Amino acid sequence: MSDPIANEDRRFAHETGEERTVAELAEPVIEELGYRLVRVKVSGRDGGTVQIMAERADGEMTVDDCATISRSLSPVLEAYDPMPGQYHLEVSSPGIDRPLVRPSDFALCVGHEAKVELKEPVDGRKRFRGVIEDVVSDEVHLKIELDGKAEPLIIGLPFSLIGEAKLVTNIDGFRDDLSGSKPTH
Repeated sequence: MSDPIANEDRRFAHETGEERTVAELAEPVIEELGYRLVRVKVSGRDGGTVQIMAERADGEMTVDDCATISRSLSPVLEAYDPMPGQYHLEVSSPGIDRPLVRPSDFALCVGHEAKVELKEPVDGRKRFRGVIEDVVSDEVHLKIELDGKAEPLIIGLPFSLIGEAKLVTNIDGFRDDLSGSKPTH
């Protein structure tokens, strides 16, 4: 496996519309504080919610970290007013079914199952689900099961084609992580 830090580790996932506007305002503030933006999501929930998902470079995130980001980001969003009307700002960690938005996210999750949706079809498919095998250069390798094939197949998906990706929630794998065990895939 190549060293993900040596690769360009910028987010390959990019928001659109209002979410992109918020992300463009939020990302420099978050990075200046020493965190990484994972995702921005805007919803009509609770009269309008802007969810900022962030983390430290080591993948950790505490309630105090969320409060620090919120306190620094609120004045910026108020000054630039990227969305019409009122909304609630919600800062959170990615969680166990986290979005995978950087090459290092995949590298840190080797051995775990992920769902990947491509921006355009490859061999007639846009959606893939499989175990993350490794990260090599500019692509992730997934071990996938194909109908009609006896053995799983390892495929490479270029980061430039990934539209959306996230971990598949696996309670047993989560328990293994907590206990320090290796995944049993």
